[in-house]
Amino acid sequence: MFTEIVLLILIYMTLVFVLAQIVRDNSIVDIFWGLGFILIAIYSLIQDTEPDLRKWIVTFLVALWGIRLSVHVFMRNRGKGEDFRYRHWRETWKFFILRSFFQIFILQGLFMFIIASPIYYINFYSKEPLGFMDTLGLVVFGIGFFFEAFADFQLMEFKKKPENRGRIITTGLWEMCRHPNYFGEALVWWGLGFYAMNLPHGWMTLVSPLVITLLLRFVSGVPMLEKKYSGRPDWEEYKRNTAAFVPFVKFL
Repeated sequence: MFTEIVLLILIYMTLVFVLAQIVRDNSIVDIFWGLGFILIAIYSLIQDTEPDLRKWIVTFLVALWGIRLSVHVFMRNRGKGEDFRYRHWRETWKFFILRSFFQIFILQGLFMFIIASPIYYINFYSKEPLGFMDTLGLVVFGIGFFFEAFADFQLMEFKKKPENRGRIITTGLWEMCRHPNYFGEALVWWGLGFYAMNLPHGWMTLVSPLVITLLLRFVSGVPMLEKKYSGRPDWEEYKRNTAAFVPFVKFL
């Protein structure tokens, strides 16, 4: 079963790669990121015809999260061309197309397989009745989804106003931490991971929220975005006074 998920992701990411080369925009992979998890959820769900409420709840939550994220990224990037990170790689990488395939699309596919592990593990193996960890998972997912969605909404509304051009948002959820949308994203996956905790060996799928949290906080999220603003006086002041990732916890 896990081999099928690997093959599904490989085919999916290869198709996204081909589309990206046609439109000359590798950043479209961000639009298809959320949709990929929906595909995995639906595929793993239909492999077992035995009804199970946990499977349907998790698949619904993944669909809710994935559709919102993909629509948001599409609306945010529409008409702006390739994202600055991908454009920089396009301008600096040798053997760009080959390197893009492996270092962007296949690498993201690998992370997709790891991060999606609670989804397909639950849909393949869930037989247990709902319990406390499922309730905890729903609460944590709900908090995370609110943080991610509302922070994205606040940022989009902020950028719509001409007087905010070139300024940094420091209000609303962004007053609590510098990256409330990333914090929310991490909580979403901790919530989904908790759903697997009632299953035998389900604790192993907590590698999913652990990986996404580390990536967002220390690799592809916070560091890459903050590098863009480094050195600006307004940013440095905001950085000194505001937590990076976990609201009000400055060392995180």
